[in-house]
Amino acid sequence: MSRREFLGILGSAVAWPVGAPAQSAGSPVIGFLHVASAGPLEGIVIAFRAGLRDAGYTEGKNVVIEFRWAEGDYNRLPALAAELVRLHVAMIVTGGGEASAFAAKRATDTIPIVFNVGVDPVKTGLVASLGRPGGNLTGVNILTSELATKRVGLLHDLIPSASVIAHLVNPNFPATEANIKEVESAAHLLGVEILLLKASTKSDVDAAFASVHAHGVRALLVGSDPFFLSLRDQFVALAARDAIPTIFEQREFAVAGGLISYGTSLKDSYWQMGNYAGRILKGEKPADLPIVQSAKFELVINLKTAKSLGLNVPPGLLSATDEVIE
Repeated sequence: MSRREFLGILGSAVAWPVGAPAQSAGSPVIGFLHVASAGPLEGIVIAFRAGLRDAGYTEGKNVVIEFRWAEGDYNRLPALAAELVRLHVAMIVTGGGEASAFAAKRATDTIPIVFNVGVDPVKTGLVASLGRPGGNLTGVNILTSELATKRVGLLHDLIPSASVIAHLVNPNFPATEANIKEVESAAHLLGVEILLLKASTKSDVDAAFASVHAHGVRALLVGSDPFFLSLRDQFVALAARDAIPTIFEQREFAVAGGLISYGTSLKDSYWQMGNYAGRILKGEKPADLPIVQSAKFELVINLKTAKSLGLNVPPGLLSATDEVIE
């Protein structure tokens, strides 16, 4: 058995619920393709299963899910997508942005695909239109770079004395360039400088935090990237170690101990994907299912972390918060 085959089997096993059978004879098979890692993203898988269940399908009972995780290596996506096609899955669900969706699209023009992307799928050429996607793709469009301006403002509200904000991005994430432009434009309006840092591996993240510390920067904005989400414990630990006030995109960072997060609800968007997957299994066509514009946003503040950093959260910001972690 090759190492890739072993990792594929392991990735599938990690995502199965305890006690569930490896497959259900005669049940349709969904291929689940994601650029990040399985363990840290358990929450979105649970949300996907919930949406699927609400549409009438329960894993291990009347549907099988084959998971493929790229472990942050975008170059692995085409091979993993091709592998799912060879398995003759009934559908491919892609998460983690445009790279996963395009890998699946290039692998098949007949198997239904349900995606989750952060950039307008019409502008990128994934689908023909938002109302009637056409072809074999549909899915959910969440906002990523469009919310970067808000995140810069929130961080400035928390650390008004910070004249420089570090912006950490993954250059391999397709939406990164748009994210950079949004952040720099917002910073210019506030009279704040941006220290741009790049990371695409765990060791790169360590080096980026060392650079933040070396430059004496006292505020950090972590850019949109699904691989970063899978490393959230590393990010939170480094931010705590260096006492760097940090804002993230996803709620999961704040729950893990990060200072603040603002972004689209991933659990809501993956529930939508599960619901669409179930509807397609029942016979609806992806071409006829409009792209869902995810509009559920979450502002989360971890007060315990704020206190450990010696920060006083402005009352107005607290009143606007969707969730306060104490």
